[in-house]
Amino acid sequence: MRPVNLIPPDERRGDSAPLRTGSLVYVLVAGLALLLLGVVAVALTTKQIHDRESQKVSLQQELDQQTARANSLAAFTSFRTVQEQRLATVSSLTQSRFDWQRVLHELSLVLPSDVHLTTLTGTVSPAVTLDGGGEVTLRGDIAGPALEIVGCAPGQDAVASFVAALEDIDGVTRVGLDSSEINSADIAGTGASASASGGDSQCNAGPRTANFKIVAAFEQVPTPPTATAAPSVPSSIAPASGSDASQVADGQSEEAVAAASTRVTTSKAQKAKSTLLPGG
Repeated sequence: MRPVNLIPPDERRGDSAPLRTGSLVYVLVAGLALLLLGVVAVALTTKQIHDRESQKVSLQQELDQQTARANSLAAFTSFRTVQEQRLATVSSLTQSRFDWQRVLHELSLVLPSDVHLTTLTGTVSPAVTLDGGGEVTLRGDIAGPALEIVGCAPGQDAVASFVAALEDIDGVTRVGLDSSEINSADIAGTGASASASGGDSQCNAGPRTANFKIVAAFEQVPTPPTATAAPSVPSSIAPASGSDASQVADGQSEEAVAAASTRVTTSKAQKAKSTLLPGG
């Protein structure tokens, strides 16, 4: 006889229970494993994001500190740059200036005692204009430095001797005689003093006074290759007064003042000499 189990199937205990048979268990285990891996991945990603954010904040703070330090040193860097540029400009201007002091010294050595000067103007180029200058028309034909000399001498021979003496000055390339005229009053035999042609002061060098205008040309002033324009100055640094052009003009003005001072001194000395030593 075959035994028969009379217990209903849903109440039986054995191998045929629904939860203990089939692939459902494996599916659940795989799902739990995937869920665990997902949680671990999310946790690791979140930690990595937080680390990167912390590193970003640290780098941003360091960048702010370095930027503030660079900004604090920018003014010194700009000042140093401007200082070097201005030093180079001043050096080039110094090298390109003409030695008027030497020229005037040599002029005082070769100036004859019987020649009187009423105007003495020195410029480095014909483009430079000075008060009291521009009397000698030949100056416009000379591109470099030149002396414009206006005065009088006791006759044309004395003028010729003075022109020859000017050629002995070191650096003179040529001497041009713009004009040399005997005073009309002296030609008439009156012996009266006449004003120098084109001059503002009286000039009398003898019974036949010759009023002359002479230009002495010198070698071209060298321009160093390092000469630069006026550097731009940052807004944080106060700019110096004037540009390179004004510096050149100031230098030329100083030279003109020195020339005028020498002219006045020479004229006074010659007048004093002629007064104390008549006919000397």
